[in-house]
Amino acid sequence: MSNPLVHAFFVGRAFAEAIGEQMESAVTTAFSELGRFDAEQREWLRQFTEQVLERAKRAEEMAMQDRPAGATGFSTDSQTDLQAMIDDLRAETAQLRAELLRYRNRSL
Repeated sequence: MSNPLVHAFFVGRAFAEAIGEQMESAVTTAFSELGRFDAEQREWLRQFTEQVLERAKRAEEMAMQDRPAGATGFSTDSQTDLQAMIDDLRAETAQLRAELLRYRNRSL
């Protein structure tokens, strides 16, 4: 002779245990999938980085093939030309500032 309240208690307890086990299994599976996805993405990123660096290395080697040995890309003449260009730009900037100042003074 079984009491219906006692029977309901044990059914509820068994139900809660089964739900807990299912939730534990689902969470474990989700974390496992997440970890695997993370590892795959890290590997993909590593391979992608290697490919980019390899392409850059090949492009650099191809660009350097046409240059004579020991050439750095900057000669003494180009450095003086660069310095002259910088000096000209500074002088032009100073002229523009002076003209702007004159314009502002006239406007007041």
